[in-house]
Amino acid sequence: MTDDEHKAAFKEFMNGVAFTVAVVGIAIIGIAIMSGGDVPEEQPPTKVVGTYKECDIIQWHYGALAEYKYFLHCSK
Repeated sequence: MTDDEHKAAFKEFMNGVAFTVAVVGIAIIGIAIMSGGDVPEEQPPTKVVGTYKECDIIQWHYGALAEYKYFLHCSK
């Protein structure tokens, strides 16, 4: 192959890469637009889940650790 043929092949390859990147980019943008971009409401880390002998049973959740802890809260 001559130098000109190498340049032509490289140019054709780069055009193919650019086209593929453009198609994938458009597809990703289209999917993002169609998904609606709804952001879920962030829930508070604690909530009352029950009562025990006039005390509230509180559930505490730390999302990053995916664990729940429970404790009693008595107002008296």
